[in-house]
Amino acid sequence: MPGKVLRMVKRSSLDPLEEARARVKLRYAKAKPVHPGPGTLGKAAMRLTRKKLPNKAPTLSRLKVQWTEIVGEQLARLCRPEKLTPAKGGRRLTLTVIPAAAGLVQHQSEIIRQRVSVAAGGDITAIKLLQGHFGPTPSAKPNKQTSLTPEQREALLQSAQQIDDEKLRAALVALGEAVLSAEPEEDAPENPPALPF
Repeated sequence: MPGKVLRMVKRSSLDPLEEARARVKLRYAKAKPVHPGPGTLGKAAMRLTRKKLPNKAPTLSRLKVQWTEIVGEQLARLCRPEKLTPAKGGRRLTLTVIPAAAGLVQHQSEIIRQRVSVAAGGDITAIKLLQGHFGPTPSAKPNKQTSLTPEQREALLQSAQQIDDEKLRAALVALGEAVLSAEPEEDAPENPPALPF
């Protein structure tokens, strides 16, 4: 063997099928950075000011009073603040949401978080949604009904006498009583007609 150079052939210890599987797996694997990097200056400022001024943060009752101004009238009808709890890096706001509107509020949750965070001093970091029902807004007035005068009732019964079907006549009389006894709207004329039909 003098004068001959031997070449070594490198071969993989895995078979080609296993190598192909490993390449596909590595292609879709996402690596995490070793160090996520420094946080933003705004987050650091919020942490410092929250520690120094804990009594200045708004309470839940203040959020409930200002809820319509903070999130707007449309969203205020769909959700209400329930509680503020400590969370990682700030506080978490829990909202009660009408079940039918939960998807809409979920899509708007980042906008709600930003608005509430501005109103609350910048420390709302998360929003949790709970589906449930809540009562009417405190500003909503209950419907007041006035009783019919005997003249109005008599005129209502007279106008319904022409109807032959008993059930239909009773339903129309009940509807007429409800319409005539309801409180007038704020922008309604002052002297409504005696009967609407």
